[in-house]
Amino acid sequence: MKRARTSKPSIYSKEQIESAIAAAPEKMKDLECPYDPNDAEAVAKYWARGKVRLPGQRGPQKLPTKVAVTVRYSAEVVEYFKSTGEGWQTRMNEALQQYVKRHRAIGS
Repeated sequence: MKRARTSKPSIYSKEQIESAIAAAPEKMKDLECPYDPNDAEAVAKYWARGKVRLPGQRGPQKLPTKVAVTVRYSAEVVEYFKSTGEGWQTRMNEALQQYVKRHRAIGS
């Protein structure tokens, strides 16, 4: 069985493509971008600032990270929040934050 062609032919002729490539500048200069991919020193400086992460590793957090703890709640509390649907843990956290705000205001 012959495979079907998956790509469409170019709308430009071979001559048009060759003339566009010939007319293109050898180096591109963008005044708003300090990075020049044709400058080996600039490329090395750019990549020196980068940090390599393996797939699945998270980068630095934009918001303050939460603290992982193990807590035991009554079944009634957990059932209530789970019954509110997806995002129940976030809602539980928000309820606890409101509690903390109220009690800090009171000065207990």
